[in-house]
Amino acid sequence: MLYPQQNEHRNLFPLDGIWDFRIDENDIGIKENWHEGFNNSRPIAVPSSWNELYPDTRDYIGVAWYQTKFKRPRLFKSGNLRLRFGAVTYKATIWLNGILIGSHEGGFLPFEFNIDPTSQLVDDNRLVVRVENELKPTRVPPGNVEGSKLSIFMSNQPATNYDFFPYSGIHRSVVIYQVPKHNIADVTVNTSILGGKATVTVAGLTSNGGDEISFILKHEGTTVEKTTTVSRNRFNGAIDVDNPHLWSTETPYMYQLELFLKKSNEIIDSYYLDIGIRTIEVKDSKIILNGNPIELKGFGRHEDSSISGRGQNLPQSVQDHNLMTWIGANSYRTAHYPYSEEDLTLADKNGFLVIDEIPAVGLSFEGNWADVEERLDLCRQQISELIMRDKNHPSVIMWSIANEPFPPNLMERAMGQINDPIEPSTTDFLNTLIQDAKTLDETRPVSFAGVHGTPLDWLQNVDVVMLNRYNGWYFDQLNLKEAIEKLSKELDHIHSVIEKPIIISEFGADTVAGLHAVSDELYSEEYQVDLLKAYLDLANSRDYLVGMHVWNLADFRTSHSMMRIGGLNRKGVFTRDRTPKMGAHFLRSRWT
Repeated sequence: MLYPQQNEHRNLFPLDGIWDFRIDENDIGIKENWHEGFNNSRPIAVPSSWNELYPDTRDYIGVAWYQTKFKRPRLFKSGNLRLRFGAVTYKATIWLNGILIGSHEGGFLPFEFNIDPTSQLVDDNRLVVRVENELKPTRVPPGNVEGSKLSIFMSNQPATNYDFFPYSGIHRSVVIYQVPKHNIADVTVNTSILGGKATVTVAGLTSNGGDEISFILKHEGTTVEKTTTVSRNRFNGAIDVDNPHLWSTETPYMYQLELFLKKSNEIIDSYYLDIGIRTIEVKDSKIILNGNPIELKGFGRHEDSSISGRGQNLPQSVQDHNLMTWIGANSYRTAHYPYSEEDLTLADKNGFLVIDEIPAVGLSFEGNWADVEERLDLCRQQISELIMRDKNHPSVIMWSIANEPFPPNLMERAMGQINDPIEPSTTDFLNTLIQDAKTLDETRPVSFAGVHGTPLDWLQNVDVVMLNRYNGWYFDQLNLKEAIEKLSKELDHIHSVIEKPIIISEFGADTVAGLHAVSDELYSEEYQVDLLKAYLDLANSRDYLVGMHVWNLADFRTSHSMMRIGGLNRKGVFTRDRTPKMGAHFLRSRWT
């Protein structure tokens, strides 16, 4: 799915702003025809999370309605129109002028619908959205999973099966955009490097045909052009680039790619995107960028801020990238869901390496197997939507198909009490997702983040082993020497069985800003620094450890529980308002 843009052939009409909002606790809205318009509303910002804006909506789980009115833009009286939502959590049903347009399930990826400008648009229009966010075991991410033994999370309110807040609402921008009748529908860019020459391969689809398409690659005042024919709505061509400027963490150089669709020698559509020339591969227990081994230094993050919640917050995204640059990081994982497209654009420009993850967090293989199979279908859908959205970002170097899937008897496995082979059907579940990602994109490695007790069977088919480890925090608290010794033995064993590069994709300790202690004390800033140092020292002693991602960049909102002081996970090296803790300054001293 191409990101909508305004150019000489395309028009864009944003619908962000102040909408009407109404809670529907008893789910009576459809029966009472709220889709035709409703009263007794209150204002709400779009995009935003409803949880942060009103006291009575903080923990609300159920149905809510949005509506907005807009005049028909003069330019939209003809042509192909599409109504696009950047993300709505969790299930959205949409009506335009009382007519059902469609629905979408999944809270973190864009979706769109075609609109007939003659039959569906009028001079004065009403757009209504029904949002439902029930925490169901069949969903991705799931909630209220029956039989899960992670009682520390299942005692949360709201009852998620994961450790971040279930923010809900219209979370990213809403737009209507117009494309020509004959248009560029999809573009896939791949790059290869051989010697001093690079090849940029451009393939894609058109809608309603066209005769030929031209690609123009621009950089530093030079222009390279290639023209190819369109056959059965498909095109494919390549541009050779001598002495290319390679995209890297140090020099994130971007080329400008321009595409022009022609019919009868007339340009009828155009599309523009910035691309980076780079290669990524896994070889000999290393991740190789442009032929050179790289070491990932960075964080897990969350799209989380006060007031906006998980609603798109561009200033916060810019600040987070600047803080990561200041601290010396070069990478992050989109834990535990796809971030906004704008965030990845920043990563392209700033030279961050991104592990891009679908919202398959809290996947439990305990409980009802029918629920598990339904989740599989949703995971496959979201892998497809993710790769179609993000495939052209040079910053994206790896796909992650899950975070911490829970095997049966997780806690016993984590404590080393069970070492029996895992049920093959659970391995098949994960392998299906891995294969889906590889089929959709042959150019990037695929992995998932394993929890304590992850069976080795699950790790056999990943390209890079990612492990979340909390030795010294959830295990062996206040005994870092023993914690690191146990972790070292575990990592050496895993690498001896699975000879692939390993990333510690999460490690850290909850830390209350301002809490200090002379001796080791949980939640103190000093203990966080000691733990971070112990892990980074371990990484320096193992060549196969090619990445260290601290959990987390900043404190973030969670469901409420005895485990989360003030409803926050406090493992950030910055507070939620981005004040640095001692840990931030320590990492800067190691990474810069």
